[in-house]
Amino acid sequence: MPASFLDFLAGGLLQFGWWEMLLYLLVVTQITIFTVTLYLHRSQAHRGVDFHPAVAHFFRFWSWLTTSMITKEWAAIHRKHHAKCETEDDPHSPMHKGIGNVLWKGADMYREARLARADIEQYGKGCPDDWIERRLYTRFANAGVVLLLVLSFVLFGAKGVAVWAIQMAWIPFWAAGVINGLGHWWGYRNFETTDTATNLTPWAVWVGGEELHNNHHAFPSSAKFALRRFEFDIGWAAIRLLEKLHLAKVLRVAPSLDLRPNIAMPDAETLKALLAHRFQAMTDYQRNVLKPALKEEAAAAGAKLRALLPRKLRKGMVDDGRWLKPDARAQLQAWIDARPRIQALVEHRKRLADVLESRSHDAAERLRRLQAWCAEAEASGVRALQDYAARLRGYALVQA
Repeated sequence: MPASFLDFLAGGLLQFGWWEMLLYLLVVTQITIFTVTLYLHRSQAHRGVDFHPAVAHFFRFWSWLTTSMITKEWAAIHRKHHAKCETEDDPHSPMHKGIGNVLWKGADMYREARLARADIEQYGKGCPDDWIERRLYTRFANAGVVLLLVLSFVLFGAKGVAVWAIQMAWIPFWAAGVINGLGHWWGYRNFETTDTATNLTPWAVWVGGEELHNNHHAFPSSAKFALRRFEFDIGWAAIRLLEKLHLAKVLRVAPSLDLRPNIAMPDAETLKALLAHRFQAMTDYQRNVLKPALKEEAAAAGAKLRALLPRKLRKGMVDDGRWLKPDARAQLQAWIDARPRIQALVEHRKRLADVLESRSHDAAERLRRLQAWCAEAEASGVRALQDYAARLRGYALVQA
């Protein structure tokens, strides 16, 4: 067999070495991650940022070429995830489908969710529906990855086929598996959201900022995921660069919270800020009211907190045992019922959550309920609760 043909099989037209192939792999997988996090996720699913038509179409083309995912389907499945989060209707909740299944079979769950065409129509509104979307990207969704395989072989030979295989596994593993799975299973939480979303790490450039999943669930429409000084969102850095080049327009970011001193009673400004930062309010309650009270209970009992109440049950107290198994939930409730002071604080938190999570559109009624809650907190005689209510009354949004 001619040596030139063998050389072509090994290295294709470009004859790249392994280090050059590694660099190529890092570049193309990062572009694919940006396509998912910037375009499919932040722009299409949540409308947090708009891109110049040329940039937007490049992302559409790259998604077709490297993932075979259709914009409308991806956006619809993700919107349904937020709408039905941690319920049996959630397309990929580890709480209901199992962490192992979501981590290793996340792509299968995505393909299954694509078949629910009524959901795709309901949740996929507003996505591209032009000629090329209908006639090429949707009609021949799998043709792109086949074309990429051929190009990879022609340009790089057998090495290109190996790299293509890694590209095909990149999004199914990191996005469908790790983010959708571990991102609702393990990590740290800045906000006590009503789901189990976590931040996997303060930074992970290879997943484009998606590692800050708890932040995203607290402020879904925000184009920026990093919300703490120690966090870095490479996707936001890319958006800012494109914005400077006039190729992107940021539509929404998480509003900043201000604290006004000496506010005697919650007002309309307080309510507006609380509705935007309701998860911050509940997080503050947990950290500044309940946690100190638990420590005081342990000190009074002459025991360490972890001995008085296991960590699993302490975590369950944050959301009234919503994610605990029935026997553990009953154990937690019995523990709370035996301690009137803790029971009162838990009840105060429930009533506050009811105000903040109410679906009522009557702002005046909601404000009245908030004012009544603050008055009750002030009359409770519990210093931590009184201090919390005083801080809550001063909530306001930072004026842009």
